Amino acid sequence: MDVADLTPAQARERFRSGERKPTAGWCRGWTQANLIAVPAALRYDLLLFAHHNPQACPVLDVGEPGAHATALFGGDLRTDLPGYRLYRDGKPVADLDRVTEEWREDLVPFLIGCSFTFERALLAAGVPVRHLELGTNVPMYVTDVACASAGSLSGPLVVSMRPVPEALVKTAAEVSGRYPRVHGAPVHVGDPAAIGIGDLARPDFGDAVEVREGEVPVFWACGVTPQAAIMASGVEFAIGHLPGHMAILDVRDDDYRVED
Repeated sequence: MDVADLTPAQARERFRSGERKPTAGWCRGWTQANLIAVPAALRYDLLLFAHHNPQACPVLDVGEPGAHATALFGGDLRTDLPGYRLYRDGKPVADLDRVTEEWREDLVPFLIGCSFTFERALLAAGVPVRHLELGTNVPMYVTDVACASAGSLSGPLVVSMRPVPEALVKTAAEVSGRYPRVHGAPVHVGDPAAIGIGDLARPDFGDAVEVREGEVPVFWACGVTPQAAIMASGVEFAIGHLPGHMAILDVRDDDYRVED
């Protein structure tokens, strides 16, 4: 079966059984989300960080301490994503297939909006999405744009990039802007150096894609930003998704679309 035709439950079963792939293009019409789970002592700091940086950190759902499911995610957050990243003292120390043993009783899971949610809408409007064409992960970059700090958390903005034909940049901004709870409109268009990105061919996360003649690099805020804050702030313990390997929720992309 084409992965685009899977239901969220079917996709989660495949991940639970060991399939490990980026989730761009999976489960057509179903919302995907970033995962970050932090100790309960940090949950209010993270909520405040998200409040201060809503475009980068749009919170879709939050679980109780120790929970491994939420209202929007009917699977098991410890096993039903295709990849995880473990942090200790702000450093990524392991990429794991599952985190059943590492999941602590004080961990509070946050599900953060993902720009994959509006990619089908971009395609429907005639805007190409290069990483979907290639079957690769979206390229993501750490910028030199500082997020607003909150409590013990601070860090840089992370962005995802999609090359867009110059004539369609306005369309891409309008289409994605209808999804404000999953990053919304772009945060930057054009020169990557203006936001501290030195080389588009060397993303910090994901896979590089070509920006062709007549195209412009367009950058959206990315839900990996909380993981950048975990690293910058030296958080003693956290679990995130492996960038691009998302939690697939039991809600529809259209639930996050606002009308003109």
